[in-house]
Amino acid sequence: MDSAHRRQLKHDKFVDQVGHSVEYAASHRDQMMKWGGAALAAIVLIAGIYWYTNYQHGVRQTALRNAMQTYEAGVGAGGNEFVKTFATQEEKDKAVVKDLTEVANKYDGKEEGQIARYFLGLHYADKGNMAEAEKNLKPVAESGKAIYASQAKLSLADLYDATGRQADAEKLLRSLINDPTILVSKEQATIALGRILARKNPAEARKLLEPLRSERGPVSRAAITALGEMPAR
Repeated sequence: MDSAHRRQLKHDKFVDQVGHSVEYAASHRDQMMKWGGAALAAIVLIAGIYWYTNYQHGVRQTALRNAMQTYEAGVGAGGNEFVKTFATQEEKDKAVVKDLTEVANKYDGKEEGQIARYFLGLHYADKGNMAEAEKNLKPVAESGKAIYASQAKLSLADLYDATGRQADAEKLLRSLINDPTILVSKEQATIALGRILARKNPAEARKLLEPLRSERGPVSRAAITALGEMPAR
């Protein structure tokens, strides 16, 4: 089924559900009138808002999903109706910027808009355009939406470190250590900070990283690797 049909089905469902709410109000007019005009208006309004909100959420998700398909598309031959590809990298890059920018701007302040802007920032960073990368990552980091903001802060810290702004990177990472999220753990932020501090303050870096050696799994391995990369005392 193509995207136009999917959108139409979502639209029809939205119209049908609102229609059912109105039909119910009409068929139960006598009973509902006992509740008073204000209550009746509130019920119909709430029903309409509920279905409209769900409909709009679906539209935003579809727009983001389409943009992410462009972001993850391949380059060269081998594409089909299920796998999106572009003939050249230049063609793909233009499409990525166009699609993610449209979603980010149209749904600014919504989750889908924040996610699109985050990946737009990553795209620019990957292409070496650090100014545009910061321009897109910073609003997400400052959005106040803890989960997405934390991931944007981590990426922004990497960008700051790569461009010689270690003090700014440290500030972001310390804030993540103090306020971790499901996407960025305290340990992950600590290891990232330790790698930065290792170049100018190895003693503090070791103080941060040594306790993580005893952790299980990837945290321990990452800490040990970071410690191994540090210069000898």
